[in-house]
Amino acid sequence: MTTGSRAMTRLADWPDLVEARPSCGTGRALRCDGAEIAHFHSARLADVHLSAPAIWRLRADLKGSTALRLVPGSAWVTVRLECESDIDLLLTLVSVALKAHQGSVAGDPAPSARCNESRGAAIAR
Repeated sequence: MTTGSRAMTRLADWPDLVEARPSCGTGRALRCDGAEIAHFHSARLADVHLSAPAIWRLRADLKGSTALRLVPGSAWVTVRLECESDIDLLLTLVSVALKAHQGSVAGDPAPSARCNESRGAAIAR
């Protein structure tokens, strides 16, 4: 089983998340109340929709991780899933994303709604 599959299996147990087709059309997505939270684009690559304010608050910690890629102007963080600690990091970021999206209007199209994969900015696979 790939790291992406293991992460998706663990997140499938979270009551607030529902698997859905990603808006970018690539891979698999998880949504909460209509908001896209995460996209799995490959067996080892996922984008998490943290929101711009959450990225701003956590930027120093996010920039320090070799498993993460930040794209200027994006509210998404790309996570390279190579090992179990990367899965744990992804789950932590999904938790932050769920908190960041609490109270948002379902399906509200924000300018930052495009994931990093759809921006052509994903990290090398």
